[in-house]
Amino acid sequence: MLPISKAQAEMHKQMLSTSPSGKLFCLYPEEFTYKEMKPDFPAKMQESNLTSMVLFLKRMDIAGFRHCEFLSRPAPESLMQALEDLDYLAALDNDGNLSEFGIIMSEFPLDPQLSKSILASCEFECVDEMLTIAAMVTAPNCFLHAPSGTEEIALTCWRKFSHPAGDHFTLINVFNAFKQASTNSAGQYCSNEKWCRNYFLSCSALRMAEIIRAELVEIMKRIELPISEPDFGSPGNILSIKKALLSGYFMQIARDVDGSGNYLMLTRRQVAQLHPFSSYCNTRRSPEWVLFHEFSISEDNSIRVVSEISPHLFVELAPQYYFSNLPPSESKDILQEVIDHLSPVSAIKEKQKTNSDNKENEKYPQTPTEQRCIIQ
Repeated sequence: MLPISKAQAEMHKQMLSTSPSGKLFCLYPEEFTYKEMKPDFPAKMQESNLTSMVLFLKRMDIAGFRHCEFLSRPAPESLMQALEDLDYLAALDNDGNLSEFGIIMSEFPLDPQLSKSILASCEFECVDEMLTIAAMVTAPNCFLHAPSGTEEIALTCWRKFSHPAGDHFTLINVFNAFKQASTNSAGQYCSNEKWCRNYFLSCSALRMAEIIRAELVEIMKRIELPISEPDFGSPGNILSIKKALLSGYFMQIARDVDGSGNYLMLTRRQVAQLHPFSSYCNTRRSPEWVLFHEFSISEDNSIRVVSEISPHLFVELAPQYYFSNLPPSESKDILQEVIDHLSPVSAIKEKQKTNSDNKENEKYPQTPTEQRCIIQ
């Protein structure tokens, strides 16, 4: 079941009365429509990330964004941000063109950050698990809105899949349980539907995740990337998954600034709360540092699909030039202290090297092509 507003119900009734042919079925009682439905849902704002579109245009050799005939032209700042994000993900070379890594990323019909995480999982030997995560976050949300009066029952069912490491790992548990239920059932279609109803899960969303995962496996085989054996649950595997996720999502980190679930995102001065479907909402513990899959303004400023990370892991995997461009904040100061504590000698050497390089550049200025690519 999906929630529906009064406005949508009225529209359905009008279609039913004016439809010249065919049939429309109302799957909710009329009294429920008017007593318990909200008058209308708030308009969903356009929150699309342009990074995928820009990567596609780069792959198609359409580099002159000023001359593209967009139906709705995005703001120049949004295009600039998308280019900057691709640069952080190592998808661009020093000339602003797609790098070899960026070309491989563009083979996946996914968000570039998710593609980067899959490619990183080849190094950390957790490809099987990352493919499942990618399929689950790409498919529609598998958690259904529980009917009125059954919210606590639904939460109890979902707790069976909760993983202490975070929502990404919870999604793996859900997918594996769904696959196990499919294997154990004789009449697969009916049993899957019944199993999903019992756990307040969307069977269609989980089937879509199966299809997406199978397509991703085919892409991995086509471009000859290794697929590691499943090892979900071992401590080493959990750490590897977090490293793979951070390799792509280091730009989507938030910190609980007051210990009450108010998360301040590192890249913007905006506070968000955990999405109600997060497994952390069913516990009394809110992690201090989290990696999140997406941020939604229209859903009460919430971050969705979050997993706990450590600041030590962040400073290990986030590019230094990305960290240096973060806006000043208390969170950045904490991360800087972690860097200084981990390698005080290396930090001093790096500072000395920077000073030496600056003096060298003053004596022998670099040409524009020798400098790091500046996105224009």
